[in-house]
Amino acid sequence: MGGVLGGFATIAAVVGLGILVGHVKLVDAKGQRTLSLLAFYVASPALLVIVLADSDPAEVFSTHLVATIAGVAAAVLAITAVAVKRGWDLGSTVVASLCSAYVNAGNLGIPVAAYALGDAALVAPTLLLQLLVLQPLALTLLDVDRSPGRMPVRKILTRPVTNPLTIGTGIGVLLAATDTTLPQPVHDPLALVGGMAVPAMLIAYGVALRLGPLPGRGVRPRALVTVVGLKMVLQPLAAYGAGRFLLGMDGADLFAVTLLASLPTAQNVFVVATRYERGTLLARDAIFVSTVCAAPAAVVIAALLA
Repeated sequence: MGGVLGGFATIAAVVGLGILVGHVKLVDAKGQRTLSLLAFYVASPALLVIVLADSDPAEVFSTHLVATIAGVAAAVLAITAVAVKRGWDLGSTVVASLCSAYVNAGNLGIPVAAYALGDAALVAPTLLLQLLVLQPLALTLLDVDRSPGRMPVRKILTRPVTNPLTIGTGIGVLLAATDTTLPQPVHDPLALVGGMAVPAMLIAYGVALRLGPLPGRGVRPRALVTVVGLKMVLQPLAAYGAGRFLLGMDGADLFAVTLLASLPTAQNVFVVATRYERGTLLARDAIFVSTVCAAPAAVVIAALLA
């Protein structure tokens, strides 16, 4: 459990730094957006190349993947039904879906898998599913939503391969699949730039917390409760149910898929929301509330399943 709590403490410290620099006006609202865009277009793609190049693509084809898909699908279908009923636009629905189903598999999931579960590879199915399927699909839909006119089908189909995050993901997976090692003059600059991604996301998020409305005051409470409830309750329950009753998982494997599904909303959802100017405050608040709830949720899951 030390790995879980340590991961949360690290995130809180860097977000606190962002709050501080926003408070002393070292970074204003324009600077916060610039930092978010830098993370989106430059640092995150570099990080994805480095991280995925060292992964094992075979790990994604496992029972863990099926249980992970069940959790994601349950949350996305539920929030889509809510969005249709409440008349949300496409962009807001996509961001709400990410808030409800896109877990912090990178800067929190990796340390949790390594230190709390004993194997960093356990987070690979979640990480690759999000990077190869959920993220490209969401970005394509957001591109369609932002387009001033009706986009041609060809353009819609090619949008994912022109997005910097998808490009970084594809390069990383290709390197891993072909067991290719990047030469040092290429690897080292990418690693250096990629190392900026997570801190930039967290600091930008902290600045947004300080400069924007207080969490819970900038969005409708019902919308916030809905997405956080789906994220922290429905997604792990669906992953647990699929793992136990459909796949016959138990013990450490069942604990792993349930715990990873209960991780909070990822910080890069806020970066995406900022980039497309859709659901920004909902993303910010969902990350904050789900992160606050995640440590107690992890303790409960550990007590019940570990």
